[in-house]
Amino acid sequence: MRNMTDPMLINCGSHGKRVSAVVCKHLQDSAGALAGFIENSSDPHDLQAWFHWCEEKFEQEGGMTDAFRAFNGVAIVCIVCYREAKARHTAPAN
Repeated sequence: MRNMTDPMLINCGSHGKRVSAVVCKHLQDSAGALAGFIENSSDPHDLQAWFHWCEEKFEQEGGMTDAFRAFNGVAIVCIVCYREAKARHTAPAN
């Protein structure tokens, strides 16, 4: 049985067994376009992020409504995929 303080692991097809993270479908699916990367948790065992339009939708809806969930399309990814999405979708500092 998994201890609730232990990170959840997933088997990523590209990176093997890794700690899991949560991203919106836009961060997972958009290969080339810079989507922005908004992290929603700083806990290393609970990494969550979505792109700027998801943040706008969340604010419009006033929280995790059904409409927001449909728009966000949450995806579970491994921590390596999460870091790759972060690098790909974070605007370079000026």
